[in-house]
Formats: sequence, C-alpha cells, structure tokens
Amino acid sequence: MFRSIRRPDVLAITLAAAGILMVTMGTRQSFGLFISPMNTSTGLGITTISLALAIGQFTWGAIQPIAGAVADRYGPRPVLIGALLTLALGCALTPFIENGFGLAIALGVLASMGSGAGSFSVLIGAAAQRLPLEARGTASGVINAGGSFGQFIFAPLLQKLIQSIGWMGAMWAMALAALATLPLVGKLTGQSAAPAHHADSDQRLWPTIIAAMKNPSYLLLHAGFFTCGFHIAFLVTHLPGEVNLCGLPPSVASWSLAIIGLANIFGSLYAGACIGRYRSKYILAAMYASRALLIAWYLLMPRTEWTYYLFAAGLGFTWLATVPPTAAIVGKLFGTRFLATLFGLTLLSHQIGGFLGAWLGGITISRFGDFGWMWYADMALAAGAALVNLPIKEAPIARPAAQPA
Repeated sequence: MFRSIRRPDVLAITLAAAGILMVTMGTRQSFGLFISPMNTSTGLGITTISLALAIGQFTWGAIQPIAGAVADRYGPRPVLIGALLTLALGCALTPFIENGFGLAIALGVLASMGSGAGSFSVLIGAAAQRLPLEARGTASGVINAGGSFGQFIFAPLLQKLIQSIGWMGAMWAMALAALATLPLVGKLTGQSAAPAHHADSDQRLWPTIIAAMKNPSYLLLHAGFFTCGFHIAFLVTHLPGEVNLCGLPPSVASWSLAIIGLANIFGSLYAGACIGRYRSKYILAAMYASRALLIAWYLLMPRTEWTYYLFAAGLGFTWLATVPPTAAIVGKLFGTRFLATLFGLTLLSHQIGGFLGAWLGGITISRFGDFGWMWYADMALAAGAALVNLPIKEAPIARPAAQPA
C-alpha cells in the first residue's frame, strides 16, 4: 500500500504536508467545542456564535481557489507561511472579542482564512507537483490522514484545556501550535521528487478555469462536494450541542470528534489506495450512500454514549476521505498544473454547503429546540450526492499489461 512513497524524498514531502494539515485541520475541526463555554463567558448567544463559525466555513472555502492560484503562480511557500501566521493571529485575538462582529472577523475570517490557505488545495497541489505520478494517490491519502489525525489529537486535548485553563487559554494554545508548524513549510517546499517538466506546463490559468466550469463532470463533482461540506460542518459545529440535548457529558462530544478523526485516518489511507484500483466516482458514490444509511441508523437508535461512538466511527471512515478521490478526478480531468486552483474551487462549493450546515443548524436549534429537521435534510442530501457522482465521465483505471509467464 505504501510502496510508492517509501523513497526518503517522497516520504519527506508527504509527511511535511500531512503535518501542516494536522494542525490546520485539527484546529478548525475543534471550534465547535468552544460554542458552549464561549456563550457562557460572553453571553453572545448560540445563534451569533454559530453565524461566526458559519462565516468561517464559507471563508475557509472561499480562500482555497485564491490561495491555490497564488501558489500555482508564485509557489506554495509564501502562501503556507502567511496561512499559519494568519491562523495564529485569529486564534490569539478571539479571547479579546466582546461582540458578534469582532468574533466574525477573528474566528470567522482570520482563523478560517489561515486554516483554509494552509489546507487541502495548496498542500495536495504542492505535493502533486513534487511527487512522481505513481506516488500521488497514496500520498494524497496520507496527507488527508494527517488532517484526521489532527482532529483525533486536538479534540480531546482542547476539551481538557478548556476544562483546566478555560476556553481563552485553549485558543492561545492553538495559536502557538500554528506557529510551531512553520518549520514544516521548508520541508515541503524545499525539495522535489518529481521531474521538473510537466506535460501540462503550457496550460494557462483562466482558459483552464473557463473550460472546467463548462465541464459537466466537474460541475457534478461540485454538487456532491457541496453536500459533503453541509454534512461535515453541521456535525463538527453542532454535535456537542446534540450530545448536550441528550443529557450526556461534554466528554462524549469531544471523544466522538476524536473517534471521527481516528477512523478517518484509516478511511483516508484506504481511499488513497482505492484510487489506483477503482474509478474515483464510484468510491465517492459509495461514501455518500453510506452516510445516508448511517444517519438513518442513528435516528432509530437510543441516544447513549456507545451510540455516538459507533456513529462517529462509521461516519469517520468517510469523513474527509472524500478528498483524495475528488482531487484525483480533478487531476484526471485537467492535469496537475493548476490542481491547487481547480481543486480549490471544488472546496469552495464544499464550504458553501458548510456555511449552510453550520448556520442552519444554529437556526434550527434556536427555533425548534432540537436538530431533527437538520438530520433529515442531511440524510436526503447524502443520498442525492451519491447519485450525482455516477454520471461523471471518468477514464477507466489504467492497469499494467499482464506479463507473459
């Protein structure tokens, strides 16, 4: 499974990208843990805080194609350094905020812009341009697993920090973690394990974007990824609130998020390996269909700790494992020259869904007192996402010719 990335230079690039994603995604995916203590401390209200996080979901997606285009033009190093510094600034400023507008700027814009610019589009694009073709699928799975490992580590750790030193201290700890990640940028961008010339090096950015936006398969990919964003943002933002409604302790929510991250490590690695064996559109369709079934199962089960842990493990296996096959389809359709930009645009669609998932979740709980309607909407969208991936026109997997006996 890992044979293609065993070379030291390939492994160094892959692990550096995974390490950066571990911090940027681990931070971002843990923001939901701060809603209750922040509300208690500031009195801003769950709807106001949810709106700030919803703005963050959109900002995280909106910065992806911009950061990707800058990285494609000037290289990923300045983008990643700026991303980590901005993430640290946003987290450091948040404890000083006393109103909804300020929270939207610090947490919804700065922290989210930093975590977005240092996320999938730039990291996978940078790695793909530096790795040989045969290593890209497995490497994308390992990089994606780094983000999941960050969620596994950060969620319970931050919950402990919130309980021991308060939510403000936990925010400052996240800022320090972002700064500590800066040395990995040099490890990722300072070497290349792939030939310098790429077959698609004569492409131009705007003609490529225009062609992509006219491509039905690319647009269907956007539609499915929109649902993925809705689903993930709703859960990562409001799962702690759902657990609280059931009268269970906050530790159940933090461990559920950690289990999601742990399960997605294996799911991401498996997805990366499957890219070389199956068409990515079928991998995505299976993932989205499994989510619809898992939500239906959850709605039928009693709300106990083990229900949440099993639900988290099932969802976690596909949580962000959609990223490697989605990036693979973009790369197959348009090459790697502007992969950071074009994959960034799909992540923008993802986060438009994320904005709605986080914001509508806050509105639903405020108006109806529970998340019932959100679960039904999430289940229907997941089923729809499974269907829209099937018509994507993706080339068959190229298999090596059989050797004569």
